[in-house]
Amino acid sequence: MSETTTTDEVLEGVDLTGRTVLITGASAGLGIETVRALQSKGAEVVGAVRDLDKAQGVVDCDLVELDLADLDSVRKGAQQAADRLPRIDLLINNAGVMATPLLRTAQGFELQLGTNHLGHFAWTTALLGNLSADARIINLSSRGHFRSGMRWDDPHFRDAASYDKWKAYGQSKTANILFTQGLVKRGFTSYALHPGVILTELGRHLTADDSEGLAKRLPTFKTIPQGAATTVYAAVADGIPNGSYLEDAAVAGPVNEDYTAGVMPWAVDPDEAERLWTWSEAQIAG
Repeated sequence: MSETTTTDEVLEGVDLTGRTVLITGASAGLGIETVRALQSKGAEVVGAVRDLDKAQGVVDCDLVELDLADLDSVRKGAQQAADRLPRIDLLINNAGVMATPLLRTAQGFELQLGTNHLGHFAWTTALLGNLSADARIINLSSRGHFRSGMRWDDPHFRDAASYDKWKAYGQSKTANILFTQGLVKRGFTSYALHPGVILTELGRHLTADDSEGLAKRLPTFKTIPQGAATTVYAAVADGIPNGSYLEDAAVAGPVNEDYTAGVMPWAVDPDEAERLWTWSEAQIAG
């Protein structure tokens, strides 16, 4: 596969009839395209979204209300999803926020780590009992994980003066990959991926300088069908080694010398993965 591969190309010849999909962030960007593509092959798709009214106007699937920045909403939404879906074949953790100002979730977590990782951690672990025997859990990470490993000294930036929106984003994306490793250790099939750089609502917090910098470093962007192709590949392709990190609808290796592809060592460190799992359990229990 290549960076220009689209969802429809990945799904050529695939039949998903009888397969049940639960996806977060179904009402924008990559989520909308992922829902459309999987439905086109016969999958039953349920979208978990923060804004039901918005979602009803852009996707044609059953919906569950979910605000990943509020653990009360996560628990309620997970219970509704569990009641509605006794068997889940694909759990796709697609929603996220990027490069926000220093903001906090309902429980006081730094917003990016709280939404991108802890919200999904609580959501996913609440639904593990509903997964089918061959289910896949797909976590959307990002090449942004290059920017930071876990900041164990102050993961929630309680020292506000130290806040860096890109380090906070990078930490949350590293957490997505480490969470994948933790799931694999516990006997589940799980993949993390970088969808590519796509113009979607994820970039709504970017400043003009941010956008200009991205344009200089990345003269070309993927289309939404090209970006969602890696998610769809993770959902349907055969032979992907468990725990893989994917890019461009293919398995990626360790980070390359010019830091333009691959996965950083800190994001696949088994000790870091276990530390994150233990820490996350304590965070969502508090």
